[in-house]
Amino acid sequence: MTAVGTRGVGAGVGRTALLVAHARALEARRPDPLAVDPYAEHFVRAAPGCADWPRDPAQVAPGDPVWERLAGYFALRTRVLDTHLLDAARAGTRQVVLLGAGLDSRAHRLPWPPGTTVWELDRPDVLAFKQHVLDSLPAAPRADRRTVAVDLTTPWSGALRRSGLDPARPTAWLAEGLFLYLPAEAELRVATALDLLSAPGSTLAYEIKSAPESAAVRTHPVYTATRDRLGIDLLALFSPDPRPRTATLLTTLGWHTTTRSPFDHPTPRLRRTPDDPFDANRWITCRKTTPPHHRDLSG
Repeated sequence: MTAVGTRGVGAGVGRTALLVAHARALEARRPDPLAVDPYAEHFVRAAPGCADWPRDPAQVAPGDPVWERLAGYFALRTRVLDTHLLDAARAGTRQVVLLGAGLDSRAHRLPWPPGTTVWELDRPDVLAFKQHVLDSLPAAPRADRRTVAVDLTTPWSGALRRSGLDPARPTAWLAEGLFLYLPAEAELRVATALDLLSAPGSTLAYEIKSAPESAAVRTHPVYTATRDRLGIDLLALFSPDPRPRTATLLTTLGWHTTTRSPFDHPTPRLRRTPDDPFDANRWITCRKTTPPHHRDLSG
């Protein structure tokens, strides 16, 4: 298989997409998986620089900071956010937008009700690589899948509307990991833009860090081993800006928000430890209760 489009995916934040995909690939091989993504390993195998990553959980040493601890976090996050989206679908929402979709295959792997459309928004190089791999597989989406190649730090809502999103109907939005990397101002712009496209009944889930990492957390093996072994410096990729009060903004715009820690979702594979690297991580879920403000949606 030719690794088309992998230069962009293999560098910077794009390489973290491969890390998350590989965590999902390992999870799918566990006897008690929190989530199963049958396409994840194909993305990793098609990309350069991942050949020495373990392909089976049996190859992972107990307590490994990358392929057990960090991968376990990604697996739980996948499970929780999958549930968020499927709950919205069961409640009648038929529009799903994945902001910064990365290499996840939710359009293919989740049991969407008939009539569901799933939009995937990400950089052109990521979407091109993803499509190249999917085209090489017997992979059929279980919803009407539409890709929108955009940079989410620039205006993107117009492209999404042109792809068919109807702001008069509820939408289930997901920003899995996206806000960790965006500058504060860009995060607020994304939140404001999606509010303008959200009818009452729309939902949103996203991930943030509630506080900067302490010195002890910054030297945690989850971060140092990921950097030293995989060449992925997660801390350097996180935006250094003080984080904005996005949940407060959404509340003023008519959303009801709920904040939870990963440790509010008990699993033996994610136990809190001293100076835990995930103590500051928060998963925010929101539901729109009032109509959006009327503003120009052409951006």
